[in-house]
Amino acid sequence: MQTLPVNGFDMAYLEAGEGPPLVCVHGSLCDFRIWSSVMGLLSKKHRVIAPSLRHFFPDHWDGIGDTYSIAQHVDDVIGFIEQLNLGPVDLMGHSRGGHIAFRVAQRRPDLLRKLILAEPGGELDASLDPAYKPGPSPIAARIAASAEVIARGDIDGGLAIFIDALEGPGAWKRLPATPKQLLRDNATTLIGQMRDARPPFSRADAEAIKTPTMFIGGANTRGAIPLVLRALAANVAGSRTEMIPRTTHPMFEQAPQKYCEIVLAFLAEA
Repeated sequence: MQTLPVNGFDMAYLEAGEGPPLVCVHGSLCDFRIWSSVMGLLSKKHRVIAPSLRHFFPDHWDGIGDTYSIAQHVDDVIGFIEQLNLGPVDLMGHSRGGHIAFRVAQRRPDLLRKLILAEPGGELDASLDPAYKPGPSPIAARIAASAEVIARGDIDGGLAIFIDALEGPGAWKRLPATPKQLLRDNATTLIGQMRDARPPFSRADAEAIKTPTMFIGGANTRGAIPLVLRALAANVAGSRTEMIPRTTHPMFEQAPQKYCEIVLAFLAEA
């Protein structure tokens, strides 16, 4: 593990391999360890750099304060890439990390060569969703319900609410011990995410992305996540989409070989 000072925070990261730099941004409740299933394969062709965002493991955060937000994490990823001083990088984000990567591409396309969005998390505004209704989204309500239980000290109870809503009833109980512990290590970040005020995606946002972009999805992912992917992909000019059969939201853990084939082929193109 190494660290870089970014915006007053020592940002921890893992690094493996040599070649063109590929920066990987994890999603909610995760950290740099989530990429372990694909780092070996990807590092055969790339210098894979996986940071942990502010307040995630190895940091231990109490959930207090206003330094957890999409805006802060976007600023941090921009600062991290600048601190690497490697020139334009390939940027890959999963879930909430996909949202962060999208906003980095929107603000600082000069820092990027290619963009990979694995089921980016977020909501759609009225310009992308005909059924849009103002007010808290179902995703925000799920995060709030989980965070409130976690804040009371029931870590596993709060995580069960979140994971079962994402992957189906009983999903938390079925998880093996190692991924459960990773989620526990980051559980308090949901308290911050409850206050996130994450801006929804708009058609103008999607049309502003000029970086060559690949969307990757799990063919069996439930809920609104696939709707967000399809809406963004339809409005990011020149983007492509690959759906991985028999996988859900953590598709790169469920089918690492296929996921890496898609990523490496896309990055190898001129």
